[in-house]
Amino acid sequence: MLIDSYNRVHDYLRISLTDSCNLRCFYCMPDEKIACLPNKHLMQPDEIDHIAALFVQLGVKKIRLTGGEPLVRKEAGDIIRRLGKYPVELTMTTNGVRLHEFATDLQTAGLRSINISLDTLQAEKFLLLTKRDNFQKVYDNIHRMAALGLRVKVNVVAMKGVNDNEINDFVALTRELPLHIRFIEFMPFTGNHWDHAKVIGLQEILDIVAQQYAFEPIRHKKHDTAKNFQVAGHAGTFAVISTMTTPFCGDCNRMRLTADGKMKNCLFSKTETDLLGALRRGEDLVPLIKACIGAKAAERGGQFTEDYTHTDPQHIENRSMIAIGG
Repeated sequence: MLIDSYNRVHDYLRISLTDSCNLRCFYCMPDEKIACLPNKHLMQPDEIDHIAALFVQLGVKKIRLTGGEPLVRKEAGDIIRRLGKYPVELTMTTNGVRLHEFATDLQTAGLRSINISLDTLQAEKFLLLTKRDNFQKVYDNIHRMAALGLRVKVNVVAMKGVNDNEINDFVALTRELPLHIRFIEFMPFTGNHWDHAKVIGLQEILDIVAQQYAFEPIRHKKHDTAKNFQVAGHAGTFAVISTMTTPFCGDCNRMRLTADGKMKNCLFSKTETDLLGALRRGEDLVPLIKACIGAKAAERGGQFTEDYTHTDPQHIENRSMIAIGG
């Protein structure tokens, strides 16, 4: 088991397959012309398989594939099938543009749930936010995955002046469809033009929903990052991931592996541990993994004060979101 100095057991690994993406969302990819890593600097399928096997031996029970956009990786299907053999819950976060091309691979690997990012229900605004005209593909693939019986979570980064007027439109989707809408508070990363004034916090989101719907909280499960709610009579649910206003670090069980094989013990951690370099040098990775977990900060990578409004995004020591993996 991987236990940090705060007695938190870590059994959930997020693996980024690539830092490349077929969308250009400003809060994730700050520079549209960003240079992506050459393939030789990425973990190769056999290396991902090897490292994943080590983490499973160390107690990992859940693996999530992320990007960039994981499904633009040429070997994505191979990697999904390889990891499908492990006795873990395998899942993925994707922008949904290419999901229809991988339905067979996902079913073969035994995926039961998937997270799809969608920040607006308006095609014109989607083009504005992502610089790509792919709204209908994403929207259709959300319905396709639900029809296949997968538990579909829709990730919505909530931002004032951007999509705050669509919050109840997203909640309305849960009336007939068994979708799980997750509003994510806008988080600061290197170069993403974060401004605390754009953050829509947990209570603000609930107040907006309450203007139109009566809802009840759903029982919180261990390690849940989301605070879940359901409107009476709706097939689906909605939730808020309150990283900024009400952090959930005390129960954190997550670790991250970037596409170039660097281990991060927190989304906001300043430091990284080079597992890929060590693997290619023939070194034992287990002591490195344990040391990385042992150095984990108590909360939000040790980078933010309790009052997030005092955070200066210019002094964040981290990668951009696309280079970390969602």
